[in-house]
Amino acid sequence: MSLESPRNTQRDLETLADSLSASADALHARLMRAIRQKMPGTSEPAISRAAAQALFANEVTLRQHALGLYLEAASLAAAGLGGLQKQLLDVTAQAQEKIRKIDQIKDLIALTGELLSLAAAVPTGAPEKLVAPYEKLKARVESM
Repeated sequence: MSLESPRNTQRDLETLADSLSASADALHARLMRAIRQKMPGTSEPAISRAAAQALFANEVTLRQHALGLYLEAASLAAAGLGGLQKQLLDVTAQAQEKIRKIDQIKDLIALTGELLSLAAAVPTGAPEKLVAPYEKLKARVESM
């Protein structure tokens, strides 16, 4: 991930916010599938109540980060994330796809945690603060 980059446009930030929102949508859909699934031989959901609540909290947090990006798009546009935009969009799109397909709840929790770390770093407008969360998310996506 290169730290040398031109400035973002308002549209770039909105596109990233759209991607985070889509990731939250994918998480929600996957979580609802897990809630509807039953443990083999029982009528109990395949996901514990605590895990479901934690994932719902992650979904809400992702949506809050996306909304924050929408609200601050104009001011963040000048913060210098531009060249990183494509890489961020690529890795969040890959995360969305993984969320849709993940079978293990622990993997879903880990992936959404990495996605949240990246989402939290974006509003800083500092490319150097994005490197570690980006690399962790990228590694998690590639390992799945």
